[in-house]
Amino acid sequence: MAVAGLYRRILPSPPAIEFASAEGKQLFSEALQNGTMEGFFKLISYFQTQSEPSYCGLASLSMVLNALSIDPGRKWKGPWRWFDESMLDCCEPLEKVKSEGITFGKVACLAHCSGAKVKAYNTKQSSLDDFRDHIISCTSSEDCHLITSYHRKPFKQTGTGHFSPIGGYHAGRDMALILDVARFKYPPHWVPLALLWQAMDTIDEATGQYRGFMLISKFQSAQSLLYTLSCRHESWFSSAKYLVEDLPILLKSESLHSISDVLSLMFESLPTNAENFIKWIAEVRRKEEDRDSSFLSEEEKARLAAKEGLLQQVHETKLFNIVRDWLSSCCSNAQSLCDKVSFSEIAASVCCQGAALLSGGLREDKSLCCRSTCVKCLNPSDQTPITIVSGSVISGDTEQKVDMLVPVSPSTSLSSSNLRSYCSSALDNCCGMHPGSNDVLTVLLLALPSDTWMGIKDEKLLDQIFDLVSTEKLPDVLQQEVLHLRQQLSFLVRCKGKNVDDNL
Repeated sequence: MAVAGLYRRILPSPPAIEFASAEGKQLFSEALQNGTMEGFFKLISYFQTQSEPSYCGLASLSMVLNALSIDPGRKWKGPWRWFDESMLDCCEPLEKVKSEGITFGKVACLAHCSGAKVKAYNTKQSSLDDFRDHIISCTSSEDCHLITSYHRKPFKQTGTGHFSPIGGYHAGRDMALILDVARFKYPPHWVPLALLWQAMDTIDEATGQYRGFMLISKFQSAQSLLYTLSCRHESWFSSAKYLVEDLPILLKSESLHSISDVLSLMFESLPTNAENFIKWIAEVRRKEEDRDSSFLSEEEKARLAAKEGLLQQVHETKLFNIVRDWLSSCCSNAQSLCDKVSFSEIAASVCCQGAALLSGGLREDKSLCCRSTCVKCLNPSDQTPITIVSGSVISGDTEQKVDMLVPVSPSTSLSSSNLRSYCSSALDNCCGMHPGSNDVLTVLLLALPSDTWMGIKDEKLLDQIFDLVSTEKLPDVLQQEVLHLRQQLSFLVRCKGKNVDDNL
């Protein structure tokens, strides 16, 4: 009886050498002796098969993130925090990746917003010798891994663009080990490094961009706690370009004589939907039926306390007070920046996103419906005040209950005498509890490169601006958050390439 579909492919050899073959094993043994298989064991411990034909980039990245022991800071399934393809959606909706694939720049963006340190190069930004040096460095250490984006044709393989990690290097034969995440198609295999470079040095016909490779490692300390830049929305690049390239030119205007003038010029000229560019990070968890939703584990308490401490530090800056006063007086001219979206709408939206993330059966699409949402502003005797949003999200016949932990600034938290629980439309009574436009815009201003302001011609005004935005005077935690956002902004502007590597 005929069976539909395909069962694997025969690996063309040469040029590739199958990892499990006698020759492949010999190469492994010799490379191990020479110290260029150090990263292999961590990678192979988390080796996975891409779950969708267009998920090679996501599978490669989740494999590397887990190998680096980077904590995603959110639950995967049950109580476990773990990177999975389904969690890599901070730069591109999964449905879009599934149907269209993902760009080289967006994979690098995903790595960055997932907490990794990333250096990405296309072949016109590097050379074969540099590539060899990077591979030797990464394969000689457990602290760095390399993902390559290449075309399959030079290896006589079927398919076009593809992503996979490099598992090792054999110096004597100048060959790299590709841990192909399309394991249903080809097994891991050794390839000549010069041929791999040739496979990367190809142009994606749909975009005109060259492929390349990225080096991924772990930061020595935790990165973003409360804020992140988002490239999920199509407006992300215009927002990044405006902040890095256009704003410094606008600030050369002769008409700027006060801080208010600067804020008005900056914020009233923002591109459409710029408010989607910087987000505050909500922690979402599956609601446990057998546990009181107000119960927080020690880890959850620690993470929430860190977020709340950071939020308080933002509120204590001089810049925050100036931004708050400007927004309250100028919202009629900058409506997109004001907190016109109610907390109930924010809660419903976040609960829907959380349900889509936590349940493989739910997807973030128009079929999702947040049936009910409640916010509990609690002050238990044995804990600091906590705010928890609970929601029930419906998708067809499936229901997912989720909790969202909301950071609360100590200056706005409810006292025990005001212990209350709000549901449905009454949520808006808590609208001052969550990070809002005041906080987000303050942090965005602090995160702009220091040379942004150099075009201001009024020297006294320039001194005032530098006094407000200087990172040197910030508390350590806020300073680290701001510098991380600054790195993100620079990184996103550099990652505007559109290499689509999504075909097997």
